[in-house]
Amino acid sequence: MDWLALPAPWIWPVLAAPFIGSFLGVIVTRAESPRSILWGRSACPNCHHPLEPRDLVPIISWLVSRGRCRHCGESVSAFYPSIELAALVVAAWSVAIAPGWLMVASSLLGWALLALALIDIRSFLLPDFLTLPLIGSGLLVAEALDPSTVLPHVLGAATGFLAIVAIRQTYWMLRGREGIGLGDAKLMAAAGAWLSWEGLPSVVLVAALGGLASALLQHYLGATIRLTDRIAFGAFLCVGIWIVWLYGPLV
Repeated sequence: MDWLALPAPWIWPVLAAPFIGSFLGVIVTRAESPRSILWGRSACPNCHHPLEPRDLVPIISWLVSRGRCRHCGESVSAFYPSIELAALVVAAWSVAIAPGWLMVASSLLGWALLALALIDIRSFLLPDFLTLPLIGSGLLVAEALDPSTVLPHVLGAATGFLAIVAIRQTYWMLRGREGIGLGDAKLMAAAGAWLSWEGLPSVVLVAALGGLASALLQHYLGATIRLTDRIAFGAFLCVGIWIVWLYGPLV
């Protein structure tokens, strides 16, 4: 009977997305102390009262409480429902573009990139516990898709890492200070693992255009931009990786 049929596979990443987004919020806010991600209990950031299960339902809890803590009445940042919605968008985007099991792989990649981008924007950090697993998972996906392409993906990972390291060393010799972090190098290694070496130029181009657009927007809004200002370039690299993964290298 039709009513006994299992739901379509695409429904699972979509249903899981808000809960994944809730966990990503924990990762982003606790990235600088990774142990607290697994062991720390969620609590109100204002009164530190531990949250109960009814406070942790993605999106709905925030809406029902009107964005305020039930215990102290202080407002709770819209960051939490926003990242839950963003995770849902990632899942919906993945199932719309990627066929079969790749919708799950794409969702996982997108969620990891979402977390990395937000962490970089907040703290100029690209933690190893997210970038390094992306390298291995990218190679595993390449193996599952076509074992003959694993070597180009390995070369892509090596090329992405070494290219950033070379830029980092050159900048150090010219300016005497760090210009780009090793986190970016590991993120580019992950890009090569997922996209092969052929996708790397497109990732850099999308990231550079994104960074330029962001700088122009800030200038238009009245912000003062200096050459010495720090830029969360890893966030733009995450956008580049996502776009190239879904749509292929730019022509």
